[in-house]
Amino acid sequence: MATVVAPASRETSSKNPWPAVVSLAFAASIAALQNTAVVPLLPVLQRELNASLTAVSWTLTLSLLVGAVSTPLLSRFGDMYGRRPMILGALALLVIGSVMAALATSLTWLIVARVLQGFVAALVPLSIGVVRDTLPGNQLATGIGVLSATMGFGSGGGMILAGLASGDFHLVFWITGGVSLVAAIVVAFLVHDAAPPVKGRPDLLGAALLTAWLVALLLAISEGGSWGWTSPGVLGLLGAAVVLAVIWVLVERRVAEPLVEMAMLVHRGTVGATVSSMLLGFTFFTLLTGMSSFAQAPVGFSATTLEVGFYLLPSTLFMLVISLFAGRIMRRFAASSAVAAGSLITGLAAAWLVIENDAPAHLYVASSLMGIGLGVSYAALGTMAVEHVAPDKTALAAGVNALVRIVGGSTAGAAIAAILAAAPGAGGYRWVFGTAAGAGAVAALFAAGFGYLNRRVVTAPSAR
Repeated sequence: MATVVAPASRETSSKNPWPAVVSLAFAASIAALQNTAVVPLLPVLQRELNASLTAVSWTLTLSLLVGAVSTPLLSRFGDMYGRRPMILGALALLVIGSVMAALATSLTWLIVARVLQGFVAALVPLSIGVVRDTLPGNQLATGIGVLSATMGFGSGGGMILAGLASGDFHLVFWITGGVSLVAAIVVAFLVHDAAPPVKGRPDLLGAALLTAWLVALLLAISEGGSWGWTSPGVLGLLGAAVVLAVIWVLVERRVAEPLVEMAMLVHRGTVGATVSSMLLGFTFFTLLTGMSSFAQAPVGFSATTLEVGFYLLPSTLFMLVISLFAGRIMRRFAASSAVAAGSLITGLAAAWLVIENDAPAHLYVASSLMGIGLGVSYAALGTMAVEHVAPDKTALAAGVNALVRIVGGSTAGAAIAAILAAAPGAGGYRWVFGTAAGAGAVAALFAAGFGYLNRRVVTAPSAR
């Protein structure tokens, strides 16, 4: 098993650090919950806000997109001004966005609210940084495992929340806002910064360019089916995405303090975690959204949001159980092996629905496999992202890993829309699940392959 590189120095404290870790895990689960709770609500939003399914899907896509950009940006701010203020700020935006969403009467107002909620995605790498600064080295893998696994539990909990609220999106957001406020209060009392702030300069140009090329890419993918893949609009957006992405890479390679260190993306010690994380994020949201949409569609089972919640209940339960054993998993298995196994099981959940999808029982089977796979892989993904990274780059590496996972997830909605536009009906959903299965299998291969290459500890560069 690869050895986690412990920080060279850490403030010691006579206080038990675990209440702070548990409070951060609770907050991380809410950060995941607020996104997945929207998935089964998409048909409801389409009906109540009188909008197309493509339009309402941006309530999910834009929130994930904001999360992708804010994750490295707030991680950098955390290094500069302290992680605790950034965590509390992200939770405050989640509370404000939740209240706005609960009061929303139009799609525009709801999208603005979801943009504010998206900033909470940065909470995960910020929390990992706090955990690494406060826990002793022999407890570090357990702490990161608990944090990552409960994030997976929150993902499943969002679907259950939407179901228990019987599709009332106002109630879902009121509950999210209330729970987020409780989390913010608990974190404010229990979490403190152990590492001193460092001087720096935020890469705002890099953040703007990252946002621009991702928006262009996702808009092209989501509208390809309706506009036509060879239409001037789609080709223009794809071309703009490529040009902006190239400019973004050039800027990141030249700026003194980049938003994303290119060396961190391609280094042998981190690239396996990077690719696996991106593909796992895509697999998860493609499978989750596909299952919810299929269950509610006439070609599926015409299920209510409550029934969808029950279909996905096994996923939540398995994530919860596995989160309780995250520490044992991380002590017993190499992080790369756990990520590989979890990704493969998640892919098998999607493959099951390609073959068997004519009865609700098959959704329960797929949901169970998805919960097991995500529980195991999420418990190990945080450790795999930072175990070969120099101590002063922990938060940065965790931020990059969270960014690519969110980018992968943000493409899921656009990919599903494109697939179903090209192949509507039950056959289209098989293609959706098949795509998720393929992505899960490739994620497993990358995790296992780079785990094998990194049998010896390889520390990622501490500079560009």
